[in-house]
Amino acid sequence: MSAAAPPAMAANLQTFLAFDFGIKRTGVATGNRLTRTATPQGSIAVEGDARFAAIALKIQEWQPDALVVGIPFHPDGASHDNTARARKFARQLRGRFGLQVFEVDERYSTTEALSQGAPDADAASACIILEQFLRSFS
Repeated sequence: MSAAAPPAMAANLQTFLAFDFGIKRTGVATGNRLTRTATPQGSIAVEGDARFAAIALKIQEWQPDALVVGIPFHPDGASHDNTARARKFARQLRGRFGLQVFEVDERYSTTEALSQGAPDADAASACIILEQFLRSFS
């Protein structure tokens, strides 16, 4: 179901920008492979091409080696409408920015962010997604 990072990922991929895709808001986080930690970078609250213009600014600012996108599933692992939307978003990122994009199963990330009392649950969810991805390396 989830498309986690391959264990033998290229060593040159060190810094990442992660996204918790949503129809109205997309949470953003940055992180790196060395510390295996992520930091929230706020949410992008625009849609369509405006969303990609805002993402382009984040990419320019942070210069990530690759991108990570959370892909939502039902608790039983089944896909739903937002699964397809998030995968389309990941394909669009790959096509627009020419960076490698990793997809991560993000079940419960927003619930976890809310339970932690995050002021920006979308950005906190992006952190959870990215830290899960970074922990997948040995």
